[in-house]
Amino acid sequence: MNAPMSKTAVPALQLEGLRKSFGRTEIIRGVDLSIQRGELHAVIGPNGAGKSTLFNLITGRFAPTSGTVRLHGTDLAGMAPFQINRMGLSRSFQITNIFPKMTVFENVRCSLLWSQGYRYSFWNLVSRSRELNEGADEILEQINLTARRDLPAGVLSYAEQRALEIGITIAGGADVIMLDEPTAGMSHSETDYIVELIRKVTENKTLVMVEHDMGVVFGLADRISVLVYGEIIATGRPEDVRANPKVQEAYLGAALEAEH
Repeated sequence: MNAPMSKTAVPALQLEGLRKSFGRTEIIRGVDLSIQRGELHAVIGPNGAGKSTLFNLITGRFAPTSGTVRLHGTDLAGMAPFQINRMGLSRSFQITNIFPKMTVFENVRCSLLWSQGYRYSFWNLVSRSRELNEGADEILEQINLTARRDLPAGVLSYAEQRALEIGITIAGGADVIMLDEPTAGMSHSETDYIVELIRKVTENKTLVMVEHDMGVVFGLADRISVLVYGEIIATGRPEDVRANPKVQEAYLGAALEAEH
């Protein structure tokens, strides 16, 4: 687990009165949530609870109907996803999002360009940048893909592609990492591999993840929030959430049974 932070510190993420409606349908219904710096936080809940919508509100893909999202105390209202990313928040998606025809190394190197100061300098030959190339190799080592460095990303196994996406997510130096179902569709051995990878690459960072695998959730998270029909019905340490009668009734009992 990451080191606990002071309760008086400015939260990494602060959601206040967050609501989102599509037409007359309200998907997120007044979410209040504070996530401290360095915390590993999981959001769980049944299908249709609004978890992906909540992620999209935090990362700027959707504008809230009302309420606020703050990153390290800064209100993100009106900011585009790329602006939020440059402020230190990065995310992955449920569907693997890589460049399959580019090499594993090139995928990571592309994700480093902005943070390394390349901006829109199209005349720079990135292949000649020692700092950029060394940075990409360091990330490949972190995510255990050095041996796959020169392969097209599309030929990697599913778990390796997810690992590459995590590498792309952390490449820009973000200190808040959001992972959307990082172990979905994986075998037990693949899941173990990804969990250890997440633990390693989020050290001293803030992690927010949506995940359906309860073994992953209870083994990785410092705190858990349970979202049901657009509302958070409980937030707390894993053992407290597991014992919460409201959570057991609304979601957890059925989810745990599905694991067996």
